[in-house]
Amino acid sequence: MELFLQAFKMDWPVLVPIVFCGLLVVAVVINRASFYKKNRRDIENFIRAIQPELAANDLQDAQNIAVRCGGVIGEVTEEAIRIFKEQKSGFERSFDIAATLGLRKLEKNLTILGTIGGVAPFLGLFGTVVRILYTFQDLATQGNQSAAVATGIGSALIATAFGLGVAIVAVIFYNSFQSIVKHYENDFNLIKLLFLSFVDSENSTAKNKNSFQTSTQNTII
Repeated sequence: MELFLQAFKMDWPVLVPIVFCGLLVVAVVINRASFYKKNRRDIENFIRAIQPELAANDLQDAQNIAVRCGGVIGEVTEEAIRIFKEQKSGFERSFDIAATLGLRKLEKNLTILGTIGGVAPFLGLFGTVVRILYTFQDLATQGNQSAAVATGIGSALIATAFGLGVAIVAVIFYNSFQSIVKHYENDFNLIKLLFLSFVDSENSTAKNKNSFQTSTQNTII
């Protein structure tokens, strides 16, 4: 414990930013974990519920299901229904915009974890190198004092340990949250494919109808 206190006393200019990074990691992890938990939905049950309404072209009931679902999934689906109702020909491009906006909400602040995961070890290493240099300087001026050297090197390594600890936690949660975002991205693709199946079926029906009318007119002529 005394070594830790001494390390903070001597190397606070480096340790304070590392501690700040650690607190920032904790804040981001709590925020993102809470957000993902609040937006967690069973996509399979949701698709089973909304598919019959789309098949019956009952967009109002489909929208009500999306509203009851809520969260990012519900918001993206509501936008998909609006696009499906107003501009079916350009549905895919418009839906991709809505899905990208949804992903931005999911990816918010994740860059902080990625940045801290890359920077924190170097902050610790910088503190270690500086403290070792000061230790060798004291050794040169005060002579061979094994205890002082051991204390100085031990204090120096604390900065590296703190930096690595913060970085490890940041990288673990960054990768974990990225996998959650990827899962949501797959959910958005499922929703897009669901709507596109009805867009394609309607386009196919319209083409067959036009082809039949053209064939009938040619026969009459």
